[in-house]
Amino acid sequence: MSAMHELLHNLGNTPIQKRAISNHSVLNEAFSYARPVAFSRGMRVDLNGLVVLFISGTGSINEHGATINIGDFPAQLRRVFSNITGLLESEGATWKDVVRTTCYFRDIDRDYEAFNEVRNAFFAEQGIEVFPASTAISAQLCRPELLIELDAIAMFQTAKSEG
Repeated sequence: MSAMHELLHNLGNTPIQKRAISNHSVLNEAFSYARPVAFSRGMRVDLNGLVVLFISGTGSINEHGATINIGDFPAQLRRVFSNITGLLESEGATWKDVVRTTCYFRDIDRDYEAFNEVRNAFFAEQGIEVFPASTAISAQLCRPELLIELDAIAMFQTAKSEG
């Protein structure tokens, strides 16, 4: 039996446990904006010992909801990494658990080289040897002052609770 088939078999008709995740020390909640938006900063899904974290698109936003490092691509990217690190840590995860990222650029032609420099340095600091799957996309971002936004998916095992 494949691992996925076994997982689905073990889940049966049990509802999937999920809950929103956050870390207010680095990033505010989107619903606290003057014009609230209906999304969570991340979602934790528990699948019988396997935890999957879905981190929403994250920009250079501070704990008060303000865009920071305006006009400074490397500083914005470092804040994005810091914000995502905080969300991961709030659930007991690290960047070593990240299996997928999607990177949204306001101007991919201008900023991709700087992106690779900052990302490579950050991953080296984290001790990451197996890089996550990743896609880079040129996009219009939700705030005109944002130059980069990332989302991430992390996966890790937890010890099964004793019944």
